[in-house]
Amino acid sequence: MTLSASIAGKVFVYFNLHRKCLSIKALEGEYKGKVIGYADTVALHNCKFKVSEAGRQRVIREKRKNVHAGVVGHLISLNPCGYFIDAIKNIGSPVKYNPYKYTSFVHAVNETPVHEARHVAIIASNGKASIFAET
Repeated sequence: MTLSASIAGKVFVYFNLHRKCLSIKALEGEYKGKVIGYADTVALHNCKFKVSEAGRQRVIREKRKNVHAGVVGHLISLNPCGYFIDAIKNIGSPVKYNPYKYTSFVHAVNETPVHEARHVAIIASNGKASIFAET
């Protein structure tokens, strides 16, 4: 399987706690439900920020991280050039998520909920993910 052959539809991108990178899971097509690739940087468009409330409650109860939140969208690029990422950063705003503080992703500046975005850049670096959204 090649990643390019499997990304015609929507994908779910989340930070992989073990690999310390981004995992890309197909939501449509032949590889639906399967992780189809890994990357340090991902650019998406027509995005929705998703949080499983049951998964969030499990994190709070067990005090242990699990995959329950991420971004759904159409893949623009894996490891896009720095210029593209800088453009999304300049146009958009940083987004964050903390299951102990929020029930959804929020704008980092004013902590208001964010559920959708036109473009999103996710960067895995230093053991964590940074998210920038153009809403």
